[in-house]
Amino acid sequence: MKVAIAQINCIVGDIQSNAAKILDFSNRAQQAGASLIITPELALCGYPPEDLLFRDDFNHACEQALERIAGQVSGITLLIGHPHLANKKLYNAASILENGKIVATYHKQCLPNYSVFDEERYFEAGNTPLVFEHAGTKFGVMICADGWEAAPSLKAKQAGAEFLLALNASPYHMDKLETRYEVIAERAKETGLPIIYVNMVGGQDELVFDGASFVLNKEGSVTQQLPSFKETLGVVEINNVQENIHAPSGAFIAPKLSLEAAVYNALKLGLADYVNKNGFPNVVLGLSGGIDSALTLAISMDALGKERVRVVLMSSEFTASISVDDAVEMANLVGVKYSQLPIKDLFELFRETLTPEFGDLPFNTAEENLQARIRGMLLMALSNKFGGIVLTTGNKSEMAVGYSTLYGDMAGGFSLLKDVPKTLVYKLAEYRNSISKIIPERIITRAPSAELRANQTDQDSLPPYEILDAIMQAYVEEDLSRAAIIKLGFTEKDVNRVTNLIDHNEYKRRQAPVGVRITQRGFGKDRRYPITCKLKFD
Repeated sequence: MKVAIAQINCIVGDIQSNAAKILDFSNRAQQAGASLIITPELALCGYPPEDLLFRDDFNHACEQALERIAGQVSGITLLIGHPHLANKKLYNAASILENGKIVATYHKQCLPNYSVFDEERYFEAGNTPLVFEHAGTKFGVMICADGWEAAPSLKAKQAGAEFLLALNASPYHMDKLETRYEVIAERAKETGLPIIYVNMVGGQDELVFDGASFVLNKEGSVTQQLPSFKETLGVVEINNVQENIHAPSGAFIAPKLSLEAAVYNALKLGLADYVNKNGFPNVVLGLSGGIDSALTLAISMDALGKERVRVVLMSSEFTASISVDDAVEMANLVGVKYSQLPIKDLFELFRETLTPEFGDLPFNTAEENLQARIRGMLLMALSNKFGGIVLTTGNKSEMAVGYSTLYGDMAGGFSLLKDVPKTLVYKLAEYRNSISKIIPERIITRAPSAELRANQTDQDSLPPYEILDAIMQAYVEEDLSRAAIIKLGFTEKDVNRVTNLIDHNEYKRRQAPVGVRITQRGFGKDRRYPITCKLKFD
């Protein structure tokens, strides 16, 4: 018997398109000799549908689409993820379709309500296992978080399951695949049953689903691994070893990606899907000659192609000539067209206009931020005129401590590096250059600077990024107190400085554009802190 894995890229709310894709993969699976095909969690409507689930018309459309698909399924059994309204309760469900009918429906038992998940807001939890027989094998069904607890798989085994099928919409963060291996292997060992784990692929707002579907034998060892970040149809051959014992045959195992390769691919897929699924013709970004904008350009080129990337150089009186040279060199290396819109005259005009208000007050942050806002205004004007979406180029380290300008370098529609710490930005640049050298070496080796005043560097205002990023990770991602972070070996001065900046800049982050999540806790749905807050985590 052959079972097909539909590792597909679904679009939230595009029920018709998702249904067509599921049927297409079902036909392809039949041609490959499979008699059973499984899709990801909520494949019919896309994941996460969020408050669309509160709409009766949305749920009704899903119900109608499911019935239409059932009527078109012939010669293969389809296990499909979808929302299911029953007795005025909504469930995260999976149904078995065969011979033109909906044969049975399973309701997810464990509803995650942490990190980026809030399924208890929408769904009721099921409490009954579903085991169905196909080609002489009894399959138990699980949906995503069911696999992170022991009870659902044990219930399925008690109900007679000989093989487990797990439908997932598990978003990516660094090292997530290893965590999945570990957790799902526990279920295989506890039950003594093999498991097919199918995962969604694609970008959805801040989330990226990496696919990377896999198959485990009853010992919890990987026998098949599909590629990451790629829509794929996989086929698993299941052998009857002896009565009630079934084993997946060994098959292709996709090579493991390095951390830098995985993150780069996540950013590339997240950007491509955000731009394409939302119908933007292209992207526009400011290229400064610094590392962040250089990496943003590299990923944009790889994700969309040079024809869909518009680059603007906006030098000021404080922009070093080598910054302009490096930006021009990179634009020429990647072959993208660029415009030069110097802001010196505009800056002088703004300062002149503000002179009656500013008087003889010294040059300070107001004038620095004014330059960033002029650049943001120019980029947004190009966006409005030509329809492209502006990409901001700030990184997670800057976002954490507020080293960014509201309505300036934060002005845009998508923040590609929003969840990428500065130290990782450098590693990703080196990784991209290992494929083909497109980021000039001087951009990577120069001291970073906002170039908003004379002789400025980032370290004038911030600790070294190696220290800042480590403190940020401890405070933001691990929820450690200041005292606990100091015990890790950091100075009290640096810890207080960084954590105070993080606390004081929540209001900025709340106004930042959405961006790809690649860590376990990004500044978005992961971390929902009040803006007005006097609590101190000493």
